Amino acid sequence: MKDTIFGFIGLGLIGGSIAKGIKRACPDARIMAYMRTRAKLEQAKADGIVDVILDGIGEPLRECDIIFLCTPVEYNAQYLTQIRPFLKPGALISDVGSTKEDIHCVVTSLGMEDVFVGGHPMAGSEKTGYENATDHLLENAYYIVTPTALSSGEDADRIVTVAKLIGSIPIVLDYHEHDRIVAAISHLPHLIASSLVNLVKDSDTHDELMKRLAAGGFKDITRIASSSPEMWEQICMTNTGNIIDMMESYIASLNQILHSLKAHQGKDIYELFNTSRAYRNSISENRRGSVTPEYAFTVDIVDEPGAISTLSCILSARGISICNIGINHNREQGEGALKIVFYDEASMKQAWAQLKKYNYELIPKH
Repeated sequence: MKDTIFGFIGLGLIGGSIAKGIKRACPDARIMAYMRTRAKLEQAKADGIVDVILDGIGEPLRECDIIFLCTPVEYNAQYLTQIRPFLKPGALISDVGSTKEDIHCVVTSLGMEDVFVGGHPMAGSEKTGYENATDHLLENAYYIVTPTALSSGEDADRIVTVAKLIGSIPIVLDYHEHDRIVAAISHLPHLIASSLVNLVKDSDTHDELMKRLAAGGFKDITRIASSSPEMWEQICMTNTGNIIDMMESYIASLNQILHSLKAHQGKDIYELFNTSRAYRNSISENRRGSVTPEYAFTVDIVDEPGAISTLSCILSARGISICNIGINHNREQGEGALKIVFYDEASMKQAWAQLKKYNYELIPKH
């Protein structure tokens, strides 16, 4: 795709990572971009990622072969309307939103089904903005491609090609099916995690013993509750029907578990854990999904003065960045005394190899 000209409306974490991935794989590709924060566009140009900084939606977009909408969902309809007059014959628009029905409905209402193919790169980070975008953020992540009723096979293949170019794993889905799937595997889990955290907060003792002892399994299953409230309100309001359906099924399953507990039906509880364990163990650990992964392991060391600083010096000497490090007080799953969290998988693997050289006993995150 070296002769392809790409346009980006919005150049945050995902848009920036797609652009960086394209430039890494195809340095001769030409990229033009527009976003409200001019300083970030200037930085992207200085980085060699953006070739042309756009002052707005206008004539230069006529050069683009593929235009990516990478703005918050509420702005997409506005930008679609503005972009439409500047599309050259054969040009294609895609987006990166995590819900698809809303954007597809807007595309249909505007009569743009023949020039649009939706997309959802299923990866992210706790950090946001172009400054945190990387050329490998979307590697081995699923990239869902959602054609319209009027999309040609060739147009869908163009977005599939981009996904492969940046190292993602493309899957073509009907956009209705996409929204139902992410309601179950991403949107409902975020709601459950947040409600569980609030349950503990509201049930805690006056001296906050629940909060103090919360670790291990509780912290693992509620980590996503730290996500952006603004973003998740928007997601939930654009996929409400599917989330409600999944939530009603989930509530029904909780009621069944409650009934089994009240009736002391141990066989049912055993089967709950047995079937869930088998299914959970069948899920690949090698693919990135819609829930941001945590790159971490624990170290079995004696909690004594200087232990953390020694370990930190070993890693910093190799230029390995640490996201978080601290004492692991609750080790209910056999973890070590010290937990280290990294920004990415590469840093975690590098740290693991380095600490092994110093004979530290390391325990992988379950």
